[in-house]
Amino acid sequence: METAYVNTPLGMARIEGDENGIAVVSILNNEEETAELVPEILEDAVYQLREYFEGKRTDFDLPLNPEGTDFQKKVWKELAEIPYGKTMSYLELSKKLGDIKAIRAVAAANGRNPLWIVVPCHRVIGSDGSLTGYAGGLWRKKWLLEHENPSPQQSLF
Repeated sequence: METAYVNTPLGMARIEGDENGIAVVSILNNEEETAELVPEILEDAVYQLREYFEGKRTDFDLPLNPEGTDFQKKVWKELAEIPYGKTMSYLELSKKLGDIKAIRAVAAANGRNPLWIVVPCHRVIGSDGSLTGYAGGLWRKKWLLEHENPSPQQSLF
């Protein structure tokens, strides 16, 4: 497994993957000093992440290989279908997955998404339109949603 570090407007991101695909994209929450380092096998992932933050990319075209249960992978696959600049509630996501009663399990799988931004769990909000828990911090979720839907008239949140 190779690891790359890349600076983003939201802090240092870590990307892990190998010839089978990208397994992890995460944001480091602490202020540890990490040099930006990019192994050849992760160059495309770093390039696409940079394009996203530059506003030049709205979706990712990377081989993915996250570790998780079948249910988690099903949720993450559905998350990847949420269009750039759009949001969906946990309830709507549960309905799309075919089981409205699975809302807590869906939320838990969303929270365990190992592919920050690439699988856009930040696009899932509360049924009332509110920002809800986000592993990277609600300020990052707000930033990402506003980055994807910049509106000079009003903020989404």
